[in-house]
Amino acid sequence: MRRVIVLAFLLFVLILPAQADTIVLKSGRRISATNVVEEGDRIYFETSSGRLSFPKSAVERIERGGESVWGAGGSSDDSKKVDLAAAAPSASPVIGNEEVARATVKGGSLDRNYIAKLESEAQGHSALAVAKVVAALHAAAQFELKDGDVDAAIGHYRRALDFAPQHVGALLSIAHLYLRKSEFTNSLAYLERANQAAPDNADVARLTGWAYYGMNKIEQAVREFRRAFKLRPDETTQQALLKAERDLETEEKFKKNESAHFKLSYDGEAEPGLAREVLKRLEDHFAVIESELNFSPTDPIGVILYTAQAFRNVSRAPGWAGALNDGRIRVPVQGLSSMTPELSATLKHELTHSFVFQKTRGQCPVWLNEGVAQFMEGARSGEYAADLIQLDEEKKGVSLATLEGSWMGLSGSGAMYAYVWSLAAVEYLVRSHGMGDIVRLLDRLATESSTEAALRSVLHTTYPELDAETIKYLKKTYAR
Repeated sequence: MRRVIVLAFLLFVLILPAQADTIVLKSGRRISATNVVEEGDRIYFETSSGRLSFPKSAVERIERGGESVWGAGGSSDDSKKVDLAAAAPSASPVIGNEEVARATVKGGSLDRNYIAKLESEAQGHSALAVAKVVAALHAAAQFELKDGDVDAAIGHYRRALDFAPQHVGALLSIAHLYLRKSEFTNSLAYLERANQAAPDNADVARLTGWAYYGMNKIEQAVREFRRAFKLRPDETTQQALLKAERDLETEEKFKKNESAHFKLSYDGEAEPGLAREVLKRLEDHFAVIESELNFSPTDPIGVILYTAQAFRNVSRAPGWAGALNDGRIRVPVQGLSSMTPELSATLKHELTHSFVFQKTRGQCPVWLNEGVAQFMEGARSGEYAADLIQLDEEKKGVSLATLEGSWMGLSGSGAMYAYVWSLAAVEYLVRSHGMGDIVRLLDRLATESSTEAALRSVLHTTYPELDAETIKYLKKTYAR
């Protein structure tokens, strides 16, 4: 009976996908949203930022229908995701030495002899020679980044700082790359040097805010975001500030605890014993995931335990999200006094996201990220295999390629389908190729230009082939 209900549920997802409506404000602004409803004197709607509302008096009209649920969520300004790996700094070490930068990269490769010549000339510390070598090394770093080699790019910037230790552009560039790697302590070390050289630089303050945020030092992060916004008001900084302020307001009265790999904040009404159990279980999960994925995050991971309402207020997650990892693991635990199997699985799932994000440097498609997290927590596809097979036979399934981007705009039913299909694909990959190939795929995603390029490189497959092979696996393993 349960399988029939699930099948009907999934069929409903695909036959009647949630449509995005457009809210047209009297100001002329247009907002793409889902689940638009009128309640009293307000219009409520959902975007990837969560459930929002406007007074009816501000709304000109609502245009029903539009894009499919399988997109990456709302497209309005309100739905832009605040990204921990913030936008690159605007300062460029190349300005005034564009010809040097062009001469550094020739015929699709680095002219290392030219770089060596510039380095030799800069040994005399002539300002002109130093500017040229810094420009060349910046160009070399950018060349490496196009091939996804972040570590090589960092090496070039370090070399540039040997010649110009206080060069703000080089300091910001290397700090930003460490942010992308979620190595916040390393990033902050370079940002402190940049702040000494340029205390009124908005990019220095903004990136310092992100470094502190990643280190779970929210009060310092708010201070730096405020300073950055004062120096240069812009939307990116404003959104970062609002996010950090929400966290700070909620967590001001939270209790703190920590372990070797985690910094925990929890509501003062929560059981202290539960907090200790959460840390212990997280450390157990850390060891297992570290071994399975052959990777270890460098900085402590933030974990926050909320009441259900506080979780919704702070995370702005859609209603179907039972927990969230946006750089910090956020879990509602209202009503719990001790560890449960469900909470343990949730913690392992969300912790896996931290590993995957850092291992791939933020380049993992959502379907693979969610599939690996589910597999690591112990979920398997048997319950939904027959449904997925039937949907495929009726040509009502969707390709994994459509599930690469954000799921925050999905309806609850759409999210359910995305989760079970992603789990099936990862389960097939692990059972057919081994966890070693998953590890290699995650590593390759950090450097490849696309997910499909990584699939071809590691598994010698494409999305259509992966879709088909996953269905074959489900038929072979679970079909009765």
